[in-house]
Amino acid sequence: MDRLSNTVRPYAWGSTTALPALLGQPSTGEPQAELWMGAHPGAPSLVDRNGTPTPLGEIIAADPVTELGAATVDAFGPRLPFLFKVLAAGSPLSLQVHPDRDRARRGHADEEQRGVPASAPERNYKDDNHKPELICALGEFEGLCGFRPADESAEIIAALEIDALKPYVDLLHARPESDALREMLTAVLSTDRAEFAETVRRAAASAERLGAAGGPHAAAYAACAAAAHHYPGDPGFLAALLLNHVRLQPGEALFLGAGVPHAYLNGLGVELMANSDNVLRCGFTPKHVDVPELLRVVRFEPRDPGVLRPEASSDGAEVYGTPAREFRLSRYVRAPGAADSEPAAGSPQILFCTDGEVELVRADGAALTLGRGQSAYLGATEEVRLRGTGTVFRAAVAL
Repeated sequence: MDRLSNTVRPYAWGSTTALPALLGQPSTGEPQAELWMGAHPGAPSLVDRNGTPTPLGEIIAADPVTELGAATVDAFGPRLPFLFKVLAAGSPLSLQVHPDRDRARRGHADEEQRGVPASAPERNYKDDNHKPELICALGEFEGLCGFRPADESAEIIAALEIDALKPYVDLLHARPESDALREMLTAVLSTDRAEFAETVRRAAASAERLGAAGGPHAAAYAACAAAAHHYPGDPGFLAALLLNHVRLQPGEALFLGAGVPHAYLNGLGVELMANSDNVLRCGFTPKHVDVPELLRVVRFEPRDPGVLRPEASSDGAEVYGTPAREFRLSRYVRAPGAADSEPAAGSPQILFCTDGEVELVRADGAALTLGRGQSAYLGATEEVRLRGTGTVFRAAVAL
């Protein structure tokens, strides 16, 4: 078992206070958006073996079967298949979707063949992997997830009382729903941004008024209007009104599969995903928006956001069930005097303490203490017991 030294990514949308408070560090006043735990080459965690800080990816590459287990290597190759993060949103992230594995492979191969530089702003596929992900709230967490029913979106947009948006209302009343949603998103993102900006600004102002007035959709209006303040004139505002507004309570989670449009608006949460960086954006961003490729990836299907709550397992953990094979998130909430917890071995795992203090104890008596904001890596063959009082999130492979 190894204590991890992790990197904080300072993206502009990050909170200036949430991560410092969790990690017990003073705030610098600058945005701190994500804490990365894992072996992603963009910001690998370091482990201290034999007195030398070493990237976790190098440790795994030196002996992948011992570190990952034969089943993980057979399924995913000699690399850690998941990336574990803490996400701290102080302002909205972009509206985005992630590709499925087949689309990622084809898109990545095409861009490689065409010689699109990895750092190019128009690059869509940084790797050839899909990116299913799970976000679990550590406090109240607000986001947008999946399409609403088209008739409901039509009602929401009609209430803005903007004449220029009436054609979209009529379109959303058309059938089938998937065609209506596709046509509206295509029209919104293909319009001349400069010409459409005033309409968007007026619509956002109307949404702000409706949010303050109360009513069944007040929270969604207020959230989308607040996001529009960060990106004035961005047509993504209308795309946001097509999506379910979700407010998670601590311990609740969302699973985002391929093609599901979503945006995280504000809050602190732990995030677990397949080890990929493939994102296609559709709004609330100054970055490149590739509309034709986006339309190939988005799944135009109204869906319930599917708020997840953990279920008890035999090892004393609470497990968040998802269809992802690359990862499984579980949580240990240890009360004073509780019997030792025993995370199952056989998979590489990262343990992250969000509250209290816990001790990882091996059979030979070796121990590692994790306080709030600290994490550890365990190879597939390592067995430990958890002692102490606190909350620990565990990332492991679902195989």
